[in-house]
Amino acid sequence: MFVQEEKIFAGKVLKIHICTMDGTEWLEEVTEDTTVEKLKERCLKHYVHGSVEDPKTLTHHKLIHAATERVLTDTKTVADENLKDKDVLLLIKKRPPPTAPKMAEVSTDEKKKQDNKAPDKDAILKATASLSTRHTDRTVTQHNIRDFQTELRKILVSLIEVAQKLLALNPDAVELFKKANAMLDEDEEDRVDETALQQLTEMGFPESRAIKALRLNHMSVTQAMEWLIEHVDDPSIDTPLPGQDSSGAAGATAAAAAAPTPSTSASASASSSSEESSRQDELTEIFKRIRRKREFRPDSRAVIALMEMGFDEKEVIDALRVNNNQQDAACEWLLGDRKPSPEDLDKGIDTNSPLFQAILENPVVQLGLTNPKTLLAFEDMLENPLNSTQWMNDPETGPVMLQISRIFQTLNRT
Repeated sequence: MFVQEEKIFAGKVLKIHICTMDGTEWLEEVTEDTTVEKLKERCLKHYVHGSVEDPKTLTHHKLIHAATERVLTDTKTVADENLKDKDVLLLIKKRPPPTAPKMAEVSTDEKKKQDNKAPDKDAILKATASLSTRHTDRTVTQHNIRDFQTELRKILVSLIEVAQKLLALNPDAVELFKKANAMLDEDEEDRVDETALQQLTEMGFPESRAIKALRLNHMSVTQAMEWLIEHVDDPSIDTPLPGQDSSGAAGATAAAAAAPTPSTSASASASSSSEESSRQDELTEIFKRIRRKREFRPDSRAVIALMEMGFDEKEVIDALRVNNNQQDAACEWLLGDRKPSPEDLDKGIDTNSPLFQAILENPVVQLGLTNPKTLLAFEDMLENPLNSTQWMNDPETGPVMLQISRIFQTLNRT
């Protein structure tokens, strides 16, 4: 019996499952040495029911291994592609490459781009040659657009002076400021960050020490923790801050000094001038006490870091005060023109300016200036600008700050 030579030397016969995109399925029997191109040709003949006349038909299709999502290479054999018996292949037509645009279309697109292109300097000068020249000082124009945070400090300085004068006219001014002083103590107690305090106590630090450390380090957990570690052997670590243990005694002393006695009441008409002087002195002392509580405390780590750069301690503290304890900004201030200066921080706004007059004429502001808490808020924001948000959200001081902001923005735009 005669047997064809190719069948004698043929490899193992595999049954491959073929699928097309329209759902047609069939089995193709191939040997391991069959090329992918030959297998694809047989699949196309079966799929189109005849011979593949157009040679491009082969190149426009591809076989994909369904399990691995691989595109099979035409020049490789079935064995090279590691196909197994009963593997599934997908016969898919390749996507045609994008047609190149015609020359007419290219020129149209280029023309559109040219039409949409911004004019150059020469085109602008040519188009505006007939317009009259106007000299505008850009520096002055830019300077007039004032920053609210920069101007707010000047506004607050001037409003504090007005508030002090208004409250001094009140016969009960001393009592009012005693209440304000007590209110200040309450605010300081309430202002301890509960989350920061919890983090420190969970580390094992006593609550009283943690509160003291947070107040000394502006509620910074990291700096407070470092302070606690550095002062763990300090004998005075548990000593309360001066404002905490003496405020009650100071308030009691001031209250005793201000409490009317029968003898002073009997001779009130005879010694009105001396009482007025005494009341003003006591009021001044309370103002000083409030300011001492709000005095600026520089960040100790920032002070050390800047002094290590070679700057003097006084100028470092000035830089941190001007830049709200921000070390990087303070460094730039020290290396720059040092504007604004520390003295500028205490300068108020021109009291005759339209802005200040508009603020004073506002009924909400007028009413707020008679409230001791408003004066406290102004003092606090001067020394701690970061506390502005707290006072903006306060039901008593918030409306005053909102009116000041609105008036500034309105006049700044006009």
